[in-house]
Formats: sequence, structure tokens, C-alpha cells
Amino acid sequence: MRRTIDWADGAVVIIDQTALPGEYRLLELRTVDELVDAVKRLAVRGAPALGAAGALGVALAARRGGDVEQAAEVIATARPTAVNLAWGVQRALGKLGEGADAVLAEALALLDEDERLNKTASRHAAEIVLAECPRRPLRLLSHCNAGRLATVGWGTALGVVWHLHERGLVEEVLVDETRPLLQGARLTAWELAQAAVPYRVQPDSAAAAAMARGLVDCVLVGADRIAANGDVANKIGTYGLAIAARYHGVPFVVVAPSSTVDSKLGDGAGIAIEERDARELTHYAGVPITPPDADVFNPAFDVTPYDLVTAVVTEHGRLTP
Repeated sequence: MRRTIDWADGAVVIIDQTALPGEYRLLELRTVDELVDAVKRLAVRGAPALGAAGALGVALAARRGGDVEQAAEVIATARPTAVNLAWGVQRALGKLGEGADAVLAEALALLDEDERLNKTASRHAAEIVLAECPRRPLRLLSHCNAGRLATVGWGTALGVVWHLHERGLVEEVLVDETRPLLQGARLTAWELAQAAVPYRVQPDSAAAAAMARGLVDCVLVGADRIAANGDVANKIGTYGLAIAARYHGVPFVVVAPSSTVDSKLGDGAGIAIEERDARELTHYAGVPITPPDADVFNPAFDVTPYDLVTAVVTEHGRLTP
């Protein structure tokens, strides 16, 4: 599969994740406004992929001229929780004094680095999973999408699955559907099918029951921001999974590049949690499914305390808070 996000002929080219799995569609983003819109409506998503989007967005702005720093601020604040977006913006912006070509070169270097570091992080995590889980082959549980589509081209938590599958060590992956936008059912299931990895989709509310029935050897998730003490912000529902995993004695492993670690935040209480549009809950396929006056609580992420996590793994290995 091609990269989730790349640069070609003066445009940022992304796989439109809002169209999957029904249609595999590429989008060419030629302006900062188009890129910001793609970020906000989740056509491109996943912390590492957002880092790449941030850097490439600055490259777009630098090539078009005007107030690049103002454009960079708009990009960096398009989604508040994933630290990688602002990190990618700042990394590319650091080359602005050397000209637009230098900005683009830095953004492209970030893309290459993302693939390399996520392969390394997921390889480290695979060894930790094997050390924690004596049963073979493994039954793994995933939440949201932390695969190729969430990164430039490999994956974080799902990258662990690729490593283990290559060694014949995966029996199946239980895929949380991941309400309300179904990133698990739509995206993770699609990636697993493409890679011929056995999987089953389950409702989010079935995860604890699956653990109770002994169907899960390890939970694997990614992260959108990790505080200095190891607290993890990830897709809403991750916290509940961690509680269930602890109760049932199931290892809970978080995989992310070190760019996701926000050393400025002492703990997860300081992580800004994005709240999404109420229509994601009040409507399905454009049809209202709640009373018209229903109030909505729709956070995109939650924070899992580090003491519920078996290991946070980056390209440097197991994270020490």
C-alpha cells in the first residue's frame, strides 16, 4: 500500500480515510485551507500521520508565500489533543529561514523518519508482548486504528501485529468497532484484511466480556499524547479497556513514536481533550437517531493513567516515566 500521506507535484496527497472501506480514494491538497479541512474532518488522522500533515502543511504555505507563521498556527491548532500535529509544524517551521525548498526537504525527511521509527518501536513492542504472553499463537485486541493509515506507512500498535504475523504468531485480532466514527470497523479491519491477518470485529462494549471469556492475550493501542509521567491520551474508550485489562490480568501495551511524548506535561490532567460535533452521535448516515433536543457528550479521547499500563513503547524501547 502506498503511503498514507505524501508529497507529489506540489501537493499533499493523502488516502481519504472517510471513504474507506467502501472506496479507496486519493485526495490532492494544494492549499493550507484544504489541508486543515482534511485534518478536521479526519480524512487524515492518527498522531504520526498528523505530524506529517503538519510539516507538509508548512511546506505548502512556504511555497505559496504570505504569512507562513500565521498559516502554521492555523495548522497546529486544527486538532488540539495530538501533540504530533504541532510538533510537525514546528519542525518544518524551523527551516523557514533557509527557504521553501529547505522546509519541504525537512518535511520529507520527517516522513522517512516516521516509517523507520515506527517499525523500530513496534519491533520493540512485539518482543515485550512475547515476553508478557506465554500462549502461542496470540489473540490480540485493538482499539481505534493504529496501523498504516494512522502513520506515514507502517503503524504503531498495529505494526506489532505485522511483526508477529510475519513470524506466524497471530491467531486473530479482535477489532473494537470504535464508536462513534468506527475507525476500528472501517479502517483497522480493512488493513488486517489487506494483510490477510485473521480478525473479528466486535462492539466496543464486548471487550471486557471477551477478556472474561479468555479470548484476549494482550491489548495493543496507540497514543495521541503521552505525558511525562506516562499517562496516555488515546481514542475514547481506551481508559475503560485498560481498567478491564487490569481486572482480568491482560497485558496492556501502548506503542507510539517518541514525538508523541509531551515532556512539558507532568501528567495526563494537562492534556486538552477534543470534543467532536454532536451530529456524530445524534445522526447515523445523515438520519437523526436521537430526540432533536438531546444533549451530547462526545469527547474524542480519554486519558489512561500510567499505573494501568503494562508498557509504553517507543523507538527507544520501554518508556521510563
